[in-house]
Amino acid sequence: MKKINIGILGCANIAQKFIIPALKEMREYNILGVASRAKKKADKFAKEFDIRPFYSYEDLLEVESLEAVYIPLPNSLHYEWVKNSLNKGLHVLVEKSMACNYNEAIELNELAKQKGLALIENFQFRFHLQLKHIESLIDSGMIGELRNVRASFGFPPFSDSDNIRYKRELGGGALLDAGAYPLKISQIFLGADISVESASLEIPSDEEVNIWGSAYIKQNNGNLASQIAFGFDHFYQNSIELWGSKGRIFTNRIFTAAPGFEPVIEIETNNGREVTTLPADNHFKKILSHLHALIVTKENIADEYIENANQARLIKELKEKANG
Repeated sequence: MKKINIGILGCANIAQKFIIPALKEMREYNILGVASRAKKKADKFAKEFDIRPFYSYEDLLEVESLEAVYIPLPNSLHYEWVKNSLNKGLHVLVEKSMACNYNEAIELNELAKQKGLALIENFQFRFHLQLKHIESLIDSGMIGELRNVRASFGFPPFSDSDNIRYKRELGGGALLDAGAYPLKISQIFLGADISVESASLEIPSDEEVNIWGSAYIKQNNGNLASQIAFGFDHFYQNSIELWGSKGRIFTNRIFTAAPGFEPVIEIETNNGREVTTLPADNHFKKILSHLHALIVTKENIADEYIENANQARLIKELKEKANG
């Protein structure tokens, strides 16, 4: 099995808690180093995970044996460093959202396509067994014909008012951070040929960015629709409800089930209510395995380009509908 030499651009919390620990446990990867513009952060990560520190992103990208990078930087830095990485011939796993606007996302996608490189947004929930289980229930006809999807992702205000998610210049805002998730899952259940029919985004007078929002999304050539909601100052929600002609499916930790968490799936039909607890799963390892497979085989690499472009289009449409 080919080991991929990977580097980490940035010392974000998600890298520290989930991605680097996953990489350390996987035979498919060798971590060449972690880079930060803040020397203390790079040194801290290097010591914690026994990896090499770099004190600029450029220095890490110059390592000759580097083959791939994971980028958990603020949204505003994604475009620059994804582009720099692709131009170095590196495969990229980048935190969502890939870019701050549609044109940037499409440019990065086209560059990856030209170079035959993997470019993946880190929606790891795509690979969690609970999503696969829900899809199998839908396919089995358990709740009849699917009629409506409702997805919500929102949480209370962050404790630090200086959080990057509140900063316009860093690509903050609830849409790019939280809203991206229910937009993504809408494509999984409605298909790619969908459009945002209506939307709202709220920017409070004392904030720089949108803090909450919602949207109605509909199939272009069908009657299935999804209703999504998201925000930064909400009672915590991390759920999806799939309502069918004969029942409903609900789960309350669809997007961020941590390793070790056992998801609970509720099914209601005319026969009663059934609650199933699924085994824990590590979707961080699974998306990293997916990246490895794309790098090694190149098979289905174009599917990610299609998904990236569609996600960027829907974010653009939601903004336009909200501002229209």
